[in-house]
Amino acid sequence: MRKERDLLAIGHTALDYIIQVNEFPLPNSATTINNMRTFHGGAAANVAVVASTLGLESSLVSAVGGDFPGSDYQNHLENLQINLDDMIIVGEDKTPTAFVLTDTNDDQIFYFYWGAASRFKESPVPEDAIMNVQAVHLATGDPTFNCRCGEFARESDKIISFDPGQDLHMYSPQDLLDVLKICDILFGNHHEIGRILESINMNIDQLRDYGPSIVVETRGRNGSVIYSDEKIQIDAIERDPTDPTGAGDSYRAGFLKPYLEGEPLEYCGKLASAVSSFIVEAEGCQTNIPTLEMAKERMGNSLE
Repeated sequence: MRKERDLLAIGHTALDYIIQVNEFPLPNSATTINNMRTFHGGAAANVAVVASTLGLESSLVSAVGGDFPGSDYQNHLENLQINLDDMIIVGEDKTPTAFVLTDTNDDQIFYFYWGAASRFKESPVPEDAIMNVQAVHLATGDPTFNCRCGEFARESDKIISFDPGQDLHMYSPQDLLDVLKICDILFGNHHEIGRILESINMNIDQLRDYGPSIVVETRGRNGSVIYSDEKIQIDAIERDPTDPTGAGDSYRAGFLKPYLEGEPLEYCGKLASAVSSFIVEAEGCQTNIPTLEMAKERMGNSLE
């Protein structure tokens, strides 16, 4: 029998091309790339990596290509002791790849090649992986696969968090209703939460009555808001940003770490804010991950 772990992240593992430009080009025009580097990424992998660094025993289920086994990325995840036993290997395809363009206003445009992740839809639910964790985080990925995994997790009495992220456009209103009904926590930035509410024709209170009792809305430099039985405003920890990519994923991991340990929601939000403040200081989603002690120290300093 497997040893029970804290958190299973389900969704994309990807290679990220982080591209810096002054401004986005108009159609039929061009712009100069100021800098371009390749990093480890993918929303589910980001959450698993940050959670593991913070001390959660993490597992990961992603659909990856034949280029993944034996790669630096696989070795990196295994060195963090992230369980990869249930990864979906599609030998004839490539690992998903993201092209993330960021302008000088920190606005972003994403292009995403699904590659092996197109097999999510036909893949079986990783029942053993779900059974052997305390919580399941449904990240970017195929809506049908996420729904099926979420339903099994609910039947198995697991804590479920959901963050559709950049794949929100793939969810029909019924898909969203199906997942939201069985999740405990919904994460999203202010644009995504607004689009979700519009799609399902609900307000925050109606959404919380319907499904997730906790809705966490991140607002960039304006911090974040946690909607529960009360509305909790969390201030951002101001840092000099280099690259905002991955800040949201690190916030989710930073929130889930204390949440799974029974800490109050305000504490969860403040620690999450501290964790994400490290990520924006360097290019790449997994480049500047703090330890739990580092995040707590920065959180404490921000309260003085």
